[in-house]
Amino acid sequence: MREQILEMGKRAREASHAMATAGSGLKREALEAMASALDLHCDSIYAANRKDVEEAERKGLAKAKIDRLIVSPKVLKDMIEGLKEVALLPDPVGEITRMWTRPNGLQVGKMRIPLGVIGIVYESRPNVTVDAAALCIKAGNAVILRGGSEAFHSNSRLAAILRESLRKVGLPEEAVQFVDTVDRQAVLDLLGLEEYIDVMIPRGGEELIRFVVQNARMPVLKHYKGVCHVYVDCGADVEKARKICLNAKAQRPATCNSMETLLVHREIAPSFLPPMAEDFRQSGVELRGCELTRALLRGCAGATEEDWSAEYLDLVLAVRIVADMDEAVRHIARYGSQHTEAIVTENFERAHLFVRQVQSSLVLVNASTRFNDGFQLGLGAEIGISTSKLHAFGPMGVEELTTTKFIAFGSGQVRE
Repeated sequence: MREQILEMGKRAREASHAMATAGSGLKREALEAMASALDLHCDSIYAANRKDVEEAERKGLAKAKIDRLIVSPKVLKDMIEGLKEVALLPDPVGEITRMWTRPNGLQVGKMRIPLGVIGIVYESRPNVTVDAAALCIKAGNAVILRGGSEAFHSNSRLAAILRESLRKVGLPEEAVQFVDTVDRQAVLDLLGLEEYIDVMIPRGGEELIRFVVQNARMPVLKHYKGVCHVYVDCGADVEKARKICLNAKAQRPATCNSMETLLVHREIAPSFLPPMAEDFRQSGVELRGCELTRALLRGCAGATEEDWSAEYLDLVLAVRIVADMDEAVRHIARYGSQHTEAIVTENFERAHLFVRQVQSSLVLVNASTRFNDGFQLGLGAEIGISTSKLHAFGPMGVEELTTTKFIAFGSGQVRE
């Protein structure tokens, strides 16, 4: 296994050289070919996915995990549209982001270049195979994909289609490689390839991400969990706040950008929380509240200290009434994960102060936390969300899969 993974790394490194110099038109052609191929081979994709779903059901996987695994016609359509959208994005490679002139006349600048070879270890969602490959190709990188065992057949089929599309347009198919084994040792071997893989990106649960961080020999772009907050300010429109909070919690609770803690200003709590609690009840959401919350809501369970930092990924929500926005910001700083936070308010000054003070990868005003997503933010797609701040912070699209190098233009200057 070690030799197989090592060979994949060598082939990826070689392919990355070709991808770094591939023209924008050729990369766009490859992505469009991939979109067409997924549509053409949809039946074989559905068949492969059925094997994974049936096996997951036999093993008794949780419904939420099976939901993330299913490739429905809508999911496949989204993959295809994602490829087309990434194809149309501006090519970041070769972009000169800054230029300045030194006193000696030397012109200095910064140019975008690919990261090189990217390794991705992920769970459940087969769409990651397509999204990751699309973004890496657009940014001129090679990618090695290692999906979870629960989606093995789906990922293997998707990767084969993507590789064939690369070959047909004249790009190296080794620019997209899939680790075709469920042996966990393969992940450890992959994490040791610092000579060939420039950066590792894990996508999945906290356990997987910590495993990658602890064992990787190369830099890792990651987030451990999404403890996301919505703060309903005293200056909020109650109906707007109810709509935003319900969406943030109940629209898709098993995602990292769903709300896990609701913070409510004490002045608005009496008029806001009772009808909000009824909305949650009708959507099957279990509430766990502070003492002030429980005084307003009959039957609300008590929140423990652990609830404030919990990522439920389920229809469970912690609720806390705060004295003011300062207390809300302090709560987020203490218990949050720098992922996504939102404020609901009609007060312009407090909205902008909240945006300045809260240090998370996306801070929203009067909108659901569910918008922390590369596609929703206009990146075309995302390869993951980083909360580590170094290199990338937030959803990682095409631009985040590049770095910059210094360039300089002289006219014969020599250093004195």
